[in-house]
Amino acid sequence: EVQLQASGGGLVQPGGSLRLSCAASGFTFDNYAVGWFRQAPGKKREGVSCISVSDDSTFRADSVKGRFTISSDNAKNTVSLQMTDLKPEDTAVYYCAAFPARDPTDWRISYYCNDWTRYVSWGQGTQVTVSS
Repeated sequence: EVQLQASGGGLVQPGGSLRLSCAASGFTFDNYAVGWFRQAPGKKREGVSCISVSDDSTFRADSVKGRFTISSDNAKNTVSLQMTDLKPEDTAVYYCAAFPARDPTDWRISYYCNDWTRYVSWGQGTQVTVSS
């Protein structure tokens, strides 16, 4: 069974840092795209950052460029999101999700990790609150 486990959220002051982790079980991240999404109260869920584990290509939304860094640890089968210079507007529930980044019928075809509609496996959320 494919499962994702997100962890690392918490309460932090503006300007602080947090590191979120997404651990997979039941499958390995090889050839998968892994993304971090967030949803603030009253707002739509948005894609924040993602990585294609097979080639380490990454994407970050404009709102987090220069502050958030996504990385993968294949040995631990985890994807992390290092968040620095956190702002109150970063407050949200953060989710990790994954999808096969290569077409199952033709492995020469790969998909960009920021094709947000393709994510099919989701972890539970972890709350990030940025407040003084």
